[in-house]
Amino acid sequence: MSADLAPLVTAFVTLFVIIDPMGLAPLFVALTQGESAARRRKIALTACIVAAVVLTAFGLLGDSVLSIAGISMPAFRVAGGALLFLTALDMLFEKRGARREGQSHAVDEANDPSVFPLAIPLIAGPGAIASMILLTGQNEGDLAWIMAIHGVMLAVLAATFLLFIAAGFIERVVGPLGINVITRLLGMLLAALAVQFILDGLGAFGVFTPAAN
Repeated sequence: MSADLAPLVTAFVTLFVIIDPMGLAPLFVALTQGESAARRRKIALTACIVAAVVLTAFGLLGDSVLSIAGISMPAFRVAGGALLFLTALDMLFEKRGARREGQSHAVDEANDPSVFPLAIPLIAGPGAIASMILLTGQNEGDLAWIMAIHGVMLAVLAATFLLFIAAGFIERVVGPLGINVITRLLGMLLAALAVQFILDGLGAFGVFTPAAN
């Protein structure tokens, strides 16, 4: 492997692991259960575009985006964790499904998961944002490097989109019962992830000392 490409491969692996498209695919299935293929494509595309805009903003402007608003990264983690926890409760108690019953498609647009929680904070979450800030800052002032990192980020989002649009196939293979079980399990995992975001944020504030693994 060329020495010039090695840092970019490392950046790709870093963002791929942080964003975790493979892990988000079944979550996308759970969040869009019962939607048509066309609407799923629209939700997937919107989520990836919004995430790309958010990550690009942080990649170009760094943590000054938050500091302008007087927001620290730990505070961002706590807020993202709290919002993510509410989504986990919806998944655990099937509130999303209950809201869909008896509603028209137009009304259900208000429950579109593309921006929240898919784009933010699942794809463009605190980890991905922090990674973009750190990666683009490795060669500070090098425009070619910054653009290359953004190209890597777009490649990861393209992989995420492809896995999202395969959601219909995943749903057919697993079946309604399987989706119901996966939704509950992912709701539990999402709740745990949300709590971890909150604990990480509080730990960074010095509220407590995180326990060693």
